[in-house]
Amino acid sequence: MARTARLLAAEDPPSVERSRPASGSGLRSLASAASGLWDRWSVMGSGCSKLEKALGDQFPEGERYFGLENFGNTCYCNSVLQALYHCTPFREQLLEYYATYKNTEDTEDNLLTCLADLFAQITLAKKRTGVVAPKRFVQRVRKQNELFRNYMHQDAHEFWNFLLNEIIDILEKDCSTANNSPKNINSEAVSNGGVYDLATGGEGPLVTLVHRTFQGILTNETKCLMCETITAKDEPFFDLSVDVEQNSSLTSCLKNFFSTEILNGEDKFFCDRCCSLQEAHKRMKIKKAPQILVIHLKRFKFVEQLSRHKKLSYRVVYPMELKLGSMCEDVDCEYSLFAVVVHVGSSPNHGHYVSQIKSHDNWFSFDDDTVQISEEFTLQTFYGSSREHSGNTDHGYILFYERLGGSS
Repeated sequence: MARTARLLAAEDPPSVERSRPASGSGLRSLASAASGLWDRWSVMGSGCSKLEKALGDQFPEGERYFGLENFGNTCYCNSVLQALYHCTPFREQLLEYYATYKNTEDTEDNLLTCLADLFAQITLAKKRTGVVAPKRFVQRVRKQNELFRNYMHQDAHEFWNFLLNEIIDILEKDCSTANNSPKNINSEAVSNGGVYDLATGGEGPLVTLVHRTFQGILTNETKCLMCETITAKDEPFFDLSVDVEQNSSLTSCLKNFFSTEILNGEDKFFCDRCCSLQEAHKRMKIKKAPQILVIHLKRFKFVEQLSRHKKLSYRVVYPMELKLGSMCEDVDCEYSLFAVVVHVGSSPNHGHYVSQIKSHDNWFSFDDDTVQISEEFTLQTFYGSSREHSGNTDHGYILFYERLGGSS
C-alpha cells in the first residue's frame, strides 16, 4: 500500500495572495551543464538583501535563499518546492540528474526536467538571495494535471502526492526506454550517479531518488485470536497521514495511528490456518524507516451534516526531535524537524500556504517571493488553537523530519 494517492497555458493573471549547502557530487558535476542556463531563466531583483544583512558573516557558504513568484494561487506549489529544495538528500540527487540530462541529447521536456532546471537555477545563481519565477514548472504542472489548471486554492498535500508519483513515473519510463534502446544502454549508465537503480543487480523493483529519500516500509500484522497465527504484509509509504485530536501531540497522534485494532463482528479476519472468520488483532509498525519522514496532519475533515470539508484547527504540538520508539522496529530511530508547510486560513477552500524551513541551524520563513529569517520558538504559533473559535488560523499541515545518524 503506497500511502500516496495518484492523484498555463494562457497568460498568467496577477497574484491574488498574500540544512546545508548543496555540496558534493551533485553540485560539482553541474559545471559542465551550466552553460546557457541563464539564457532560459531570469532572476528578478534582489528582494531579499535585508536577509543577507541579517545573517551577516553567518550566511552559509554556497547556500542560496530565493523566494518564488506566485502565478495565481500557486502558494501550495511554492511551499512544497521550498521544503524539497532544502531537503538536502533530494536536492543533491536532483542536481546529479540535472547534470546528466543536460549532457544528454534529445531529452524530453517533462516535469522532472523543469524541476531540475529550477533547482539548478537557484543553486547556480550569482546572487545569494532573490526571487525566481518558476513559470515553466507551473506551466508543466498545469499541463500534466487538470486539477491544478485553474486559479483556485489547492491542497498542498495533493500536490505533494502528484509530484512524487509523477517523478517516479518519469524515471521508470526513462529506465524502460534505456533498457529497450538499440544501443543497449543500461539504467546505471543513464542515471550517471544513482538517480535510479535496480534493487537486485538488474532485477527487481526500480529504486528512484524518490524511493531512496522518502520511502519507508510499514509491516501490517494481523494476529488470529483463535490459533495466534500472525499474518504480516509489507506496505511501502512516502508519507504518513495521521488523524488529529484537540490538545494533543504529534507523538500521541502517531501512537493512535499505530495502535492495535480489534477485528470482530462484521470485520472478522479470515484466518487461513483456521479456514474460517475469526476475531483478530491488527496493528502496524514501521519496518524500515525512511531517510526523510513526511507526516501529513489530516486537518481537513468531511462533515456529513454539512456535506462539505471543514478545517480542524486543533492544537497539535510537534517536537523538534522525534523518537519513534516502539512504533518502529528500530527503537532508537530518531528524527529532527527541518520543514513545516503551514496552511493559513479557516477553510479548506480558501487560504494561503507558507513554509518554515531550517537551514544551517537557522529558521527561515518562505512566503512566496518573501524570505525572512525566523526563530525556532515561532513554530509554536503554528501548533493550532486550543479552542474551536480562535483568531489564529495558521496551522502546521505537512511536517518534514530528517533521520539522525543516516538512513537504515
